[in-house]
Amino acid sequence: LEGTDLDQAVARGAAYFGLVQKGKGVRIRGGIAMTYYVGIASARPAIPGRLPPIRALCVAPMGMEEGTSSTVPGLEFGLIVGEPVSFRFLSSNTRRDTIGTLVDDWEEAIQELSPIEMQLKAEPVKKGSIGAGSVPVRLETTVTSIGTLELWCVSRDGKQRWKLEFNVRQQPAKNQ
Repeated sequence: LEGTDLDQAVARGAAYFGLVQKGKGVRIRGGIAMTYYVGIASARPAIPGRLPPIRALCVAPMGMEEGTSSTVPGLEFGLIVGEPVSFRFLSSNTRRDTIGTLVDDWEEAIQELSPIEMQLKAEPVKKGSIGAGSVPVRLETTVTSIGTLELWCVSRDGKQRWKLEFNVRQQPAKNQ
């Protein structure tokens, strides 16, 4: 196109986005393009020399819109705090599971992404914890308007929260 001013186009787009955020204008909705899962340790026995089997827990279904949040229903997990841990993330561009769905045999339709490794801050061990370094949590998911999936681990009493962030707009890197 002739006479195109890219800076002006970006400025107009940003201004229109601001109007849409205030309820003026037309919002085009699409949601996230994949279903996202977090790996949960399975109760199946581990095989020596191999990674322990995991179940895929759906934390963000395909089409979940930016700016929305949801809680994984009915499940509680033991979160390790105060030492390095690895969170295994997975995705699928074909499965349309609902939030909270646990998938046992996921190898064909779900791909493992790069894990997130971090050390979550430990609070002093309090009454109601599972044990030293482990806190019972429920999971909450938020898809932000900037393209990140926030997975919140919320303690049973709701006083402690830990956030994991994953960019859903980048091309996913497969775990080798």
